[in-house]
Amino acid sequence: MDHPSFTLGIEEEYLLVDKASRDLVVEAPAALMAACEKTLEGQVSPEFLRCQIEVATRVCNTIGEARADLGYLRTTIASLANAHGLAPIAASTHPFAKWADQHHTDKERYNILAKDLQVVVRRMLICGMHVHVAIEDEATRIDIFNQVTYFLPHLLALTTSSPFWQGIDTGLNSYRLIVFDALPRTGLPPEFSSFAEYERSTNMLMQTGAIEDRSKLWWDLRPSTRYPTLEMRICDVCTRMDDAIAVASLYVCLCRMLYRLRRNNQRWRDYSRFLINENRWRAQRYGVAQGFIDFGQGEVVDYATLLEELLELVREDAEFFDCESEIEHCRTILKRGTSADSQRQRYNEALAKGASTDEALCEVVDGLVAATVVDCGI
Repeated sequence: MDHPSFTLGIEEEYLLVDKASRDLVVEAPAALMAACEKTLEGQVSPEFLRCQIEVATRVCNTIGEARADLGYLRTTIASLANAHGLAPIAASTHPFAKWADQHHTDKERYNILAKDLQVVVRRMLICGMHVHVAIEDEATRIDIFNQVTYFLPHLLALTTSSPFWQGIDTGLNSYRLIVFDALPRTGLPPEFSSFAEYERSTNMLMQTGAIEDRSKLWWDLRPSTRYPTLEMRICDVCTRMDDAIAVASLYVCLCRMLYRLRRNNQRWRDYSRFLINENRWRAQRYGVAQGFIDFGQGEVVDYATLLEELLELVREDAEFFDCESEIEHCRTILKRGTSADSQRQRYNEALAKGASTDEALCEVVDGLVAATVVDCGI
């Protein structure tokens, strides 16, 4: 069996805010998009809504390469946006913007989506982070696809950054998935016995015209339609770049750990999607503040204990990828809280000091603007 290359790439979506009003722009200036495309050739693109912008790292051989490239992307977008009085925020929802005020980008793909999905897709005022890990052999890719699903809630919990929706504290750490799950073909992916079964099943949707291609499969994890990778899609976009790199590192380590099991004729125990979905919900609701169900023990175990077990599980893989410090940063996230926790804390502190609700929400935006570039070397 050829060893997967385990190269990786990270995609992030940002929201563009007006630095004066703190509200979202209705449409990014054409000059800004032109400057971004010129400076970041092939690594930046518009997203479904005109207030969004998407970046993608190059194919990276190491975690260090991914960190450097993502930092460059974030700081470049921030610098170019600043010239127009704007700033990117790496958060999966805006604290108070109204989705009905936004318009979709005039591209054929997005026009088709808007016509097909109607108000469901118009509500997609959300951003995410996708991490690609290259696993070239199809049989190995689908095998790891089936097994790594178990760990998706653990990854989501570390990234939650969408506690607010249209000016309301939702009480959830990741409201983004509540919005996203209204789309068809979302949520935890089904299990497939082979790559051939995956192709047969998805071919049925394409042959009947239900979808044009497999890019319309919006599961939390999917075999990429463009690359020989497993694309992890469950995560909120991390406000702090160090958090994003930590989660990407943990994901690639989990993939290699499962590959090691496969190489030794072993595998992670299968659990039903019904059970894993319960932990998915707990991640959405609580982030890292509450525990998950340990299906082996049959009880809820606090996240700190589960994280230590995960870090030990992938210790050999972290050494292989030279990313021990990156995955250990997950402990920092646990101690400090995720972006959702920080946003809620900043909001409540502003209220306690006498700020109005609107003023407190603007304080949250200011915090997001600063934190989006805080770990990027500027």
